[in-house]
Amino acid sequence: MKKYTYPSVLTIAGYDGSGGAGIQADIKTISALGCFATSVLTALPIQNTCGVKSIYNISADAVREQMKAILTDILPDAIKIGMVHTNELIYLISEELSQYPAIPLIFDPVMLASSGQKLIEDHTLNPLIQRLISLADVVTPNIDEAAILAGMNIETVEHMYKAGEKIMLLGCKSVLLKGGHLLGEKLTSLYFDQHGSVHTFTVKKIDTHNTHGTGCTLSSAITSYIARGSSLLEAIEAGQEYVYQAILQAKDVLIGKGKGPLNHFFNPEKLIKNELN
Repeated sequence: MKKYTYPSVLTIAGYDGSGGAGIQADIKTISALGCFATSVLTALPIQNTCGVKSIYNISADAVREQMKAILTDILPDAIKIGMVHTNELIYLISEELSQYPAIPLIFDPVMLASSGQKLIEDHTLNPLIQRLISLADVVTPNIDEAAILAGMNIETVEHMYKAGEKIMLLGCKSVLLKGGHLLGEKLTSLYFDQHGSVHTFTVKKIDTHNTHGTGCTLSSAITSYIARGSSLLEAIEAGQEYVYQAILQAKDVLIGKGKGPLNHFFNPEKLIKNELN
């Protein structure tokens, strides 16, 4: 019998009991894109499609033990980091992952829920920049997160260029600045690479309230494509197309009373470029 090796992706992220964001969205995305998902839980937000009600901490010891258990058994081909909301977790995660410099790392700096609630403690910004942003191969902030990182308001695409340049100065290897929160009929995202180039991606916005977990899904999709062997730019292009289709295929679905989830299992096989080994 022929044996197959599935690319493995580790997600280090928070919980979403409503299934649309966080570690649940990550696992759905990774699985839909033909990879094997492993996970480390960093926090227990109590949330649904209407917003975050409260957040319960996961102890640092529990997070460290989870990471060691996975990394010593199922070594991932790529790693995605999502919600890390305390200094203690930032330090221990960066310490553990610094032992695996060859594994591509994608960091989605989850600071705000889609409903506007803060998901990090006020004093975690500097450690987050110094320990995780500098460690990642690509950082994927949305407009609101980029505004915090860059220390400026972002209301136009021109502002996005300035913010992206400022974020790169924080020690990033590369940045994908997502423009979905800007007003207008088109969605523009900018990718700043380590060679000083800026790549622009523009698509027509989809008229829907079902955007819960979009950022989690995109970063997980990018990570999955990298695990499958795509270059970073190829993974970003393919990841954005996956998210676009996942939103499109769920735009009229009614799940929950707030911002509904994406359709992670819309049959994305045609978007997968590489065959399994």
